[in-house]
Amino acid sequence: MKTVCINLGSNSGNNRVYMEKTIILAKTLVYNDYRVVYGGADIGLMGVLADTVIKHKGQIVGIIPQDIAAKVGHNNLTQLIVVNTLHERKQKMFELSDAFIALPGGYGTLEEIFEILTWAQLGYHHKAMGFFTINNYYKKLEEFLDNAVAEGFIKQEHRKMVVFEEDAALLLKKMKEIKIPLVNKWKDRI
Repeated sequence: MKTVCINLGSNSGNNRVYMEKTIILAKTLVYNDYRVVYGGADIGLMGVLADTVIKHKGQIVGIIPQDIAAKVGHNNLTQLIVVNTLHERKQKMFELSDAFIALPGGYGTLEEIFEILTWAQLGYHHKAMGFFTINNYYKKLEEFLDNAVAEGFIKQEHRKMVVFEEDAALLLKKMKEIKIPLVNKWKDRI
């Protein structure tokens, strides 16, 4: 695990704790020599992440569609990769990253991390995934996933492949230890 993709909001949220904890995670990544990949914007939590990594002399790669880059692309990154579509962006983020962390965000953040989770569930990759649960932001999502297991829609082995943690250093530690299962999603069919 050398390169971590961070999925997070282009807004900052209504509580300053989201920015404060984003800064802590960014510093933790830099101090532990991780290269960061993210969505390439200079606004919201995305901008806070990038600015902190840059300030502390870390490496950060932004990947952003051309139409969005013209509006909110960050100009001071280690590297900014401009692509044509959101699909290309997600594919490139996946290719460059060894692990994925979701911070608070909206539809885009959830869509990006859930696509990665789905690919792991289907056996397309074995990369670590986690949610940084700032201010209990993902607590109800964690409960939802536990309920999906109880109701028979997610296998317990697949539920265990994603980490929820509120401490940045502990999140990274747990993600390094996680083993993505080689469990057939359709065990009874194939």
